[in-house]
Amino acid sequence: MTDNSKPDIPNMLSINPRSPHYNEEVLKHDIGVRFNDKERNDVEEYCISEGWIKVAHPKARDRRGQPLLIKSKGTVEVFYR
Repeated sequence: MTDNSKPDIPNMLSINPRSPHYNEEVLKHDIGVRFNDKERNDVEEYCISEGWIKVAHPKARDRRGQPLLIKSKGTVEVFYR
């Protein structure tokens, strides 16, 4: 924990409650993701150590009706706003 009572930022995080990387305590705070030196607001899931993010495709759906996620590799930085 940091001095202002925010939890440490995990290596992997997802906003989908069904994911094993979902962490509600971290998501209560405003989190920013910078990918390849550009701030992104559409990130569904990220991994800092492996260097990837997943964003939802605007139209494509999987067989369960969930948005299809597109994986992009690059430099990932995560921070509290």
